Amino acid sequence: MTQYIIAILAIIVAILLIKKFVGCMIRTIITFVLIAILIALYYAYCNVG
Repeated sequence: MTQYIIAILAIIVAILLIKKFVGCMIRTIITFVLIAILIALYYAYCNVG
């Protein structure tokens, strides 16, 4: 039960932070996440053979 309450509080805090830092900050984070995914896919496919 306590874990659910903590998870809900974390989600609420995340939503508030997203609303506060909307715009350039979110674009930067999304860009870094996409770059990380592309790098991971690159290494996954290049190290197979």
